[in-house]
Amino acid sequence: MSTFVIGRADASRIFIRRSITQSRRDVETLVTSIALPAILMVMFTVLFGGALGPAGGYANYVVPGIMLLAASFGASSTAVSVARDMREGMVDRLRTMPVPRGTIIFGHVIASTARNLVAMVVVVGVGLVCGFRPSASVAEWLAAAALIVLFVVAMTYVFAALGMLAGSPEAASGYGFALLFLPYLSSAFVPVDTMPSWLQGVAQHQPMTPIVDTVRALLVGGTGRPVAAVAWGVGLALFAAAWATWLFARKSRS
Repeated sequence: MSTFVIGRADASRIFIRRSITQSRRDVETLVTSIALPAILMVMFTVLFGGALGPAGGYANYVVPGIMLLAASFGASSTAVSVARDMREGMVDRLRTMPVPRGTIIFGHVIASTARNLVAMVVVVGVGLVCGFRPSASVAEWLAAAALIVLFVVAMTYVFAALGMLAGSPEAASGYGFALLFLPYLSSAFVPVDTMPSWLQGVAQHQPMTPIVDTVRALLVGGTGRPVAAVAWGVGLALFAAAWATWLFARKSRS
């Protein structure tokens, strides 16, 4: 008797559709991942902008950082979704089916990327209202978007792995919340050289700083670190994807 084995492409399409459907039904999480960055945009540009950038133009500085912060918020919900799949027995059901490993995680990643693209459009729109004035060409916009998507994919795989490690959706949410402090320890909101000397080394050598600097340079001009940004993005994405896939295979065997 022949055994039917679903192909990787077919399985990926199924799980992408499943994750997107779940995102559409989880209205509260979708609204929060979009509304919270928009609120932060207004807070940093309107309320704090005069203090943080008294010479004006702070919106141009902070909008790229809030774009990446919005991407982190959107990706963090993946940890909860994966942990929910683990608790509700989704992995146990897949263990009895001829499904390629890793495709369910890939579905979560693509759905997260789609959510984040919507959040990016909203954040940029609110930023324009708050004084953001990009000078980027079409090619520079595309390059910035590609770098942001790379960052989203990397962070989503990281949060997916955390969801695998967590014992519950509540614990996964806590792990994700801890990682959301990473943008605040970067050049997203203030220049690194204004930080305490002991903190500058941390901020300068973590993935957020070269990525946000490069996105900012593409959109409003200045000096970026494109090689370091791409290296961090690709390296983190490959490592996190391999980690999440390995954890999924390990959980499936347990």
